[in-house]
Amino acid sequence: MKLRFVFFQLTLVFVSSCEKPVSFKLEEVTPKLVVEATIENGQPPVVFLSRSQAFFSTINPDILANSFVHDAVVYVSNGTLLHKLKEYTIPASGGYNFYYYSVDSADLPTAFIGELNKNYSLRIVWEGKEYTALTRIPGITRRIDSVYWKPAPAGNPPEKVSLMLKAYDPPGFGDYVRYFTRRNNELFYPGLNSVYDDQVIDGSVYDVQVERGIPRNGDVPEGYSFFEKGDTVTLKLCNIDKATFDFWRTMEFTYASVGNPFSSPTKVISNINGGGLGYFGGYAAQYRTLIIPQ
Repeated sequence: MKLRFVFFQLTLVFVSSCEKPVSFKLEEVTPKLVVEATIENGQPPVVFLSRSQAFFSTINPDILANSFVHDAVVYVSNGTLLHKLKEYTIPASGGYNFYYYSVDSADLPTAFIGELNKNYSLRIVWEGKEYTALTRIPGITRRIDSVYWKPAPAGNPPEKVSLMLKAYDPPGFGDYVRYFTRRNNELFYPGLNSVYDDQVIDGSVYDVQVERGIPRNGDVPEGYSFFEKGDTVTLKLCNIDKATFDFWRTMEFTYASVGNPFSSPTKVISNINGGGLGYFGGYAAQYRTLIIPQ
C-alpha cells in the first residue's frame, strides 16, 4: 500500500511538471450582417439588421444601439410584387432607439402582407454584398382545440398554475411549430424551448403543458414556467417551415449550452445566403386567450 502511495505522489509530480501555460491570440474578425426577418399571415414583413459582435466583447446598451445597420437596401417579394422596405425607429428606454425595416407607406401599390401557403423571398444589399433568403408561410395544420389551466404541481406556491393546451396534429410527418405567450400587457415571448416537430404526436390529439415565454436578456427566474391566478394569458401558436424550425432548434440548444463545459459544440443553422447570420422565417399564426380566475 505504501509503494502505491509513493507511486501516486510521483505521478502527480511528473504530471504537474509537464504543465505549461497556454495562451491564445484571437484574430480580429470582420463583423457579419445579422438578419432577423419575419413575415406572418395578416402582417407585413419586418426585418431587423445588425452587426455581429466578437465572442469576448463587452455588451452594453451603447454597443447594442450602435450595432444596428441603417444603410442597407432591403427588398421582399411574394412572387408577384417586389417591395423595397423602409427603415423605421422605435424609441426605447434610456434614450436609446431600436430600428427595423418594414413596408414603405409611400409605396403601397407594391406592398403586401403575409398569406397562408405562400412563398417569400428576401434580398439585402449592404456594403457591396448581397444576401438572400427564402421562406414559406405554411398552412395552419396544428389545430388548437382548447387552452385551459390546472394547479401547478405540489411544492409550488398556491397562486401558480400550469397553462395547458389540447391540440390536434394531422397524420403525416413534417408539421413544425413555434409558440409564444403573452401575460397581461407584456409582449409576446417565446418559450425557452419554443419549437417542436411532430415525431411523437403525429396524427393524434394531445394535451401538453405550455411553459411561459420569457425574455432571454436576463436570468431565468425560479418557477418561470408557470402563470398565476388572475393572469390573462394569450397563446400564439405558429406553423413554421423546416428552415425556421432548424434555426431556432439549433439556436435554443446554443442558448442552453452557454457556460456548460460538457455540452457539445453546435452550429446554428441559418437560411441566409451570402455569408450573413440569422434567418428569414414565415409564421402561420393562430391565437387563443384565457383569463385565469383569482
